[in-house]
Amino acid sequence: MSTSSSARPSRLNRLGAWLPFAVVPAACALALALAVLSPWPQAAGIALAGAVLLAAALAGRWLGERDGSQPARAVTQGFEAGIASVVTDAAGRALAANAAARRILAEGRQQPRQRRLVIDEARLAATFADPDGRIGHLAREARAGHRHSVDLRLDPGVGRGWLEVTAAPAPGQKGWVVWRFAEANRRIEASLDLVAERSHSAELRVTLASIEQRFQRFFEELPVGWAVVDGEGRIEDSNRAFRELVGVPLDPRGRNFATMVRAEDQGRVAARIEEAMRGGTQTAPEEVRFSGTSERVASLYVGRIDTPDDSPAGLVLHLLDISTLKALESQFVQSQKMQAIGQLAGGVAHDFNNLLTAMIGYSDLLLLRHRPGDPSFADIMQVKQNANRAANLVRQLLAFSRQQTLRPRVLNLTDVLAELSHLLRRLLGDTLQLEVVHGRDLKPVKVDQGQFEQVVINLAVNARDAMHPGGRLAINTANIRIEYAQSRGAEVVPAGDYVEIRVADTGSGIAPEHLGRIFEPFFSTKPVGSGTGLGLSTVYGIVKQTGGFVFVESMLGGGTSFTIWLPVHAGGVVEEAAEEEEGRRQVRDLTGAGTILLVEDEDPVRLFSARALRSKGYKVFEARSGEAALDLLLEETMPVDLLITDMMMPTLDGPSLVKLARERRPDLKVVCISGYTEDTLRERIPQDDITVFLAKPFSLKQLAQTVKEVLTQE
Repeated sequence: MSTSSSARPSRLNRLGAWLPFAVVPAACALALALAVLSPWPQAAGIALAGAVLLAAALAGRWLGERDGSQPARAVTQGFEAGIASVVTDAAGRALAANAAARRILAEGRQQPRQRRLVIDEARLAATFADPDGRIGHLAREARAGHRHSVDLRLDPGVGRGWLEVTAAPAPGQKGWVVWRFAEANRRIEASLDLVAERSHSAELRVTLASIEQRFQRFFEELPVGWAVVDGEGRIEDSNRAFRELVGVPLDPRGRNFATMVRAEDQGRVAARIEEAMRGGTQTAPEEVRFSGTSERVASLYVGRIDTPDDSPAGLVLHLLDISTLKALESQFVQSQKMQAIGQLAGGVAHDFNNLLTAMIGYSDLLLLRHRPGDPSFADIMQVKQNANRAANLVRQLLAFSRQQTLRPRVLNLTDVLAELSHLLRRLLGDTLQLEVVHGRDLKPVKVDQGQFEQVVINLAVNARDAMHPGGRLAINTANIRIEYAQSRGAEVVPAGDYVEIRVADTGSGIAPEHLGRIFEPFFSTKPVGSGTGLGLSTVYGIVKQTGGFVFVESMLGGGTSFTIWLPVHAGGVVEEAAEEEEGRRQVRDLTGAGTILLVEDEDPVRLFSARALRSKGYKVFEARSGEAALDLLLEETMPVDLLITDMMMPTLDGPSLVKLARERRPDLKVVCISGYTEDTLRERIPQDDITVFLAKPFSLKQLAQTVKEVLTQE
């Protein structure tokens, strides 16, 4: 602004200062004259009073406006300096702005005389490309008494380029904000001007300013966090990726970087900065987490900035966001742990199944001699019942490790859940509500019906225990289609059609620190003695072995929801002849004739099985190893109608024995017994009608029934 223009307001102010003292006496004198000269005294009195009141009102309004304008003038004294400036009040309305601000912050692309002033902070924010809302942060910080600056890019509808936006509290005026706008690169441009001046080349100056602007834009938009700090570790400049990573929405200049990381990382970071200033090299990145953002993890690289005389000028920090990588690493470790536990559970289950086969088998042999009414009958039954309970626990371990034997059938889950809902209502009791909503035209799935029912029952029992004294359990089904492969936690769900089963309760929920462990065997949040900790691990194993996926969502006090996705079966629902299947298995006459070669390295299992088969009329030869059995099979005169062999044996195992035996006797019928799942062994044994699998532990009746079915099969 020119000198004359800045002096004119001063003269007007001096003139205005005397205006009230001239208006009030003049009004009073006029009213007095009217009162004396007027022939109507009453009217003259009214005129006198009105004139006095009018003069007082005008003077009061002028004084009020003068009192309000004084602070605005006080905080706009620097407007004449040419820096674009705006003052806003506590409500965000613009009180004053200079011509430079009007030029920069006018809306649209109209001619200068047609542009309108940005009249509030909301429009000010719209002037910039400000997706993070930093204008709002600046305003709040200024009203809290803090001064901050950020570099913001103008909205393309307003103009091009970057501005350094500064918000500071107005002195003496609560809630007022003084905004300053300057080109973001003005400090560097000053240096470029000096270079251009010394080179006497205006063209060079224009070129250097253009390079700097491009670098500033590149620096700000770089996806890697980047900051410059001084020798004390104080931040001098940073880009947006850096600010987002450390969780600072405003300009962090002046703050010590070491104080921005979590307390446990501050010592390492400070030592790294000090070492870099001494010229030390960084052999590996520092892994740091930031205060208040525990989920954000970064790799920190520190490098020294040297001047031409090799003296340190500061440091440059590079932050690479590895939060997603760390989360995937944690999920992978968890997956590896679950796999290791599953392998351990499978191995333990195999050994237990051998023991339980002997316990159940010898109990059956005792029951042949001790009928009901015998004093020992009840004791033997207790032994057998507890052995069967132990066998059920082993089956749950095998389910978790996905090593159990499944017999899948094509089913419509609407029918299965409709039948199961009666049992679920009895399990939940009278105080809990059960709501089952079936999806329309639910597509078929191929699952083991008994195992699927076990999944739903386990989830329902867990929900019941989490809801006290009342609550609601909702089971919903639906058809869903996954168009593209998607990641859900550590799982990758391939594209395809699925049937969704959602089991949600209104219980107490699961704590976040426990959510990642709920599928581990023997892990339970229930009191000691209230459960085995195998319910959810069984659910996980059955669903995964069926080819499906299970996910959980929970909130403390907000209930828990389990979502199961099972792949849709390509064919339709096939009604199997259940009565015929049951009749085939329920053979009443278990006696028979024939020669059996029994191969089992576990003595108790072999001795029980041999006694059981002999008691049913069979001739049995025993072998403790695969090699011994092969020697017997190689004898031409050795008649063998059926080979019963364990699958897991040292040296020559069951699948190898079957292969060698079939080379000499192609029509030999085989029964394979094992404590492992049939699915894990099927690929190693022939896929034909004369090979049958019998899972351990088995009872005397199951063994005799299987043998008779195989020998009588045509």
